[in-house]
Amino acid sequence: MSTENEGTAVPPAPSAPPVPVETPAASAQSAAPEGGAPTAQLPAVPPSAPGAPEQTPAYASMGAEAPEAHGHAPGAPVSAAEAGWPPPPPAVPSYADGGGSGAGGWGSSYGQPAPKPKNGRGGLVAAILVAALVAGGVGGGIGYSLAKNNDNSTDSTTVSAPSGSGDVKRASGTVANVAARALPSTVTIEAESSSGSGGTGTGFVFDTQGHILTNNHVVAEAVDGGKLTATFPNGKKYDAEVVGHAQGYDVAVIKLKNAPSDLKPLTLGDSDAVAVGDSTIAIGAPFGLSNTVTTGIISAKNRPVASSDGSASSKASYMSALQTDASINPGNSGGPLLDAQGAVIGINSAIQSSSSGGLGGTSQSGSIGLGFAIPINQAKHVAQQLIKTGKPVYPVIGASVSLEDGTGGAKITEQGASGSAAVTSGGPADKAGLKPGDVITKLDDQVIDSGPTLIGEIWTHQPGDVVKLTYTRDGKTHTAEVTLGQRDGDS
Repeated sequence: MSTENEGTAVPPAPSAPPVPVETPAASAQSAAPEGGAPTAQLPAVPPSAPGAPEQTPAYASMGAEAPEAHGHAPGAPVSAAEAGWPPPPPAVPSYADGGGSGAGGWGSSYGQPAPKPKNGRGGLVAAILVAALVAGGVGGGIGYSLAKNNDNSTDSTTVSAPSGSGDVKRASGTVANVAARALPSTVTIEAESSSGSGGTGTGFVFDTQGHILTNNHVVAEAVDGGKLTATFPNGKKYDAEVVGHAQGYDVAVIKLKNAPSDLKPLTLGDSDAVAVGDSTIAIGAPFGLSNTVTTGIISAKNRPVASSDGSASSKASYMSALQTDASINPGNSGGPLLDAQGAVIGINSAIQSSSSGGLGGTSQSGSIGLGFAIPINQAKHVAQQLIKTGKPVYPVIGASVSLEDGTGGAKITEQGASGSAAVTSGGPADKAGLKPGDVITKLDDQVIDSGPTLIGEIWTHQPGDVVKLTYTRDGKTHTAEVTLGQRDGDS
């Protein structure tokens, strides 16, 4: 998810994530502002508007913040992944790349990387930095003059370190050591559409063949005839192309053209083994400041997040995210979230933002300590699928669920998208005996409190996995084993 969710209050964290089903369109959110690196806001679970047409499930991301979700009529059913995916983006969150304000919901929707500013915020920031440097130079000159005058003093107690004392050794596991090892394998991505619009995000080396893992919303502008470049911390820039992208998962893989032979992929950790309180290190290009390192902890796991890039044509992304308080801002989207040993445990995708204000008077806001990352175990599988076939594969239950709040779980709608059946005949849910009106309250041991939570949780599994669904019907609780089906592609 991108790292911003402007203007939206964060609702109490649902105890469990979501299942794939079509979701109603959410109200359009403002587009990502230009000037900041992309960071998508995480949209909150979108309230459905009565009478609105159903749409299929969508995904969430982090890069530049900016997305708002399209509104849908309350009560409008969301069709299952098989009935047409993805559902419309939720109404609150935005990407970490930068973006507009969102309306309540978990996190913020992540947004497309914001284009490099020309005469806007970027110039203002640069001017401030220049002024600071000048002031620093003046202060330094005065300090030097005073120090020189004091050299003649006989009562000076200043002690200087001996020269040539050697390089400082930083132990393995320190932030400085982890950053030194990870930075050379992290890139700043610039995406530009054929019309010239675009933004900046982050990515990291996935393998020695030149594949770079990032967010879908970071590279979306360059998918159809656009231009992509990836720049390493040493200044070397490479042209790149999109190998595959998944809107629902907000994951994308790009490949460097004429990739160097000495690429060092980052070590991938185990996001399932992460515990609340574990240390985290985030690397990215917040507001275009490449190679920035920030630290924090894992604040929560399995946080249901829905986000979008805020464009009129965007569809929401859903994730059962890792929540961190490491500072994540527009431009961090697609960058690695590392553990204390330097292994990647997630892809920074979205943030919750408290306001729509930002530098230079734009609507892009920054971190308030609520960042969200796609767990690497899920992202790794998606990336491997994209490299293999170029298309994502989604697990489904073959039923449409409501995206409405207050249903006490994921309620199977009475009707699917475009008038189709809410429960696909012969599909997983049908075979398990589920019917319209049933309310799914648990998937295995994860509590399900809404449709989006169910979607995100289902997408942490693979087609063919057997899960236990707990549901209520006519006031009675039932359980059923469901073998997840499969849907290929984002549409």
